[in-house]
Amino acid sequence: MRLRYRTRQVLQPEHSLLKLDLSPHRSFSWLRRGLLSLLICATVPFLQAQTWPAKPVKFIVPFPPGGSVDALARLFASRLNDSLNQSFIVENKPGASGSVGSAVVAKSPADGYTFLFVFDTHAVNPSLLVNLPYDTLKDFSPVVLIGTAPIALATPGQKPYQKIADLVSAAKLKPGSIAYGTVGNGSLGHLTISLAEQSGNFKLNHIPYKGGAQVLSDALGAQIDLAVVSVAVLTPYLKSGKLRVLAVTGDKRSPLLPEVPTLAEAGFANQQGQAWWGVFAPAHTPRAIVQRLNDELNKLLSDPLLRKHLVDGQGMEIVGGTPEVLQKWTDTEIKRWATVVRDNRIQLD
Repeated sequence: MRLRYRTRQVLQPEHSLLKLDLSPHRSFSWLRRGLLSLLICATVPFLQAQTWPAKPVKFIVPFPPGGSVDALARLFASRLNDSLNQSFIVENKPGASGSVGSAVVAKSPADGYTFLFVFDTHAVNPSLLVNLPYDTLKDFSPVVLIGTAPIALATPGQKPYQKIADLVSAAKLKPGSIAYGTVGNGSLGHLTISLAEQSGNFKLNHIPYKGGAQVLSDALGAQIDLAVVSVAVLTPYLKSGKLRVLAVTGDKRSPLLPEVPTLAEAGFANQQGQAWWGVFAPAHTPRAIVQRLNDELNKLLSDPLLRKHLVDGQGMEIVGGTPEVLQKWTDTEIKRWATVVRDNRIQLD
């Protein structure tokens, strides 16, 4: 008997709908291209950071020259000129409590050549300014939180107020007769006095300025009764007696002004606000460049001479750290002041 075997036709690669070439050489080529792509993806950010900055970098300050934000930006720009061997240029774009300059950066190319120096108004503006031309949380990439400092209530030396209670008593006798200056509507100085007015049942006359330097100028000339600005701005004038600090915000006294009580000690609750300074980039700026600038700024913040200047000279508490530290701080501050504005029905003058 003869056995017959039926053969089964084997589908050859050329008959496959996919027409895959499974040869070892071709598979190795795919693997090589894949590895090359991964290597390129990993190398590009590194090269971006290594070649940056290849041209001058702009620091946008959303306040006029002479204030604390402007001074910090120029200080760091000068240091970065040397450490990165490139020009860092400060441009002042004041207006609307810092929102004008912030809008400029939000709309700038995300190429690592435009950065924003902000003050505490950055986290308050979303709650108080209608139709902001940017989204504070989505249109910026955090770089670093430089530091914080208390808000100070300072009166000209020739004014009669020796403590905050004296000023409150005078305000109750003639409501609206005592003028106080801040760096703008919606600043922490403005909110600080608004909360104090509500809890103390008195009324002052708010004069918003475009920056701390202008507030100080009028305070030194006794054209206003009270300057409500960060301790960092006041330090050059404290020892001269031209200004007298009546109280500070925060949960503890300033090391720079150990004899000055906090507003809480003076009987005003919920006065924990701190002035703060941070650096942002336009959203989607390459992470490698953001990290490079973060590293450089943290190096500067660790320099003993610079720390002494900021801490002993301006009463600042240095923070530094990763971009995520600034992002978390900003998120918290926006929520905190949104609650304060809503619960206390604070409105712009």
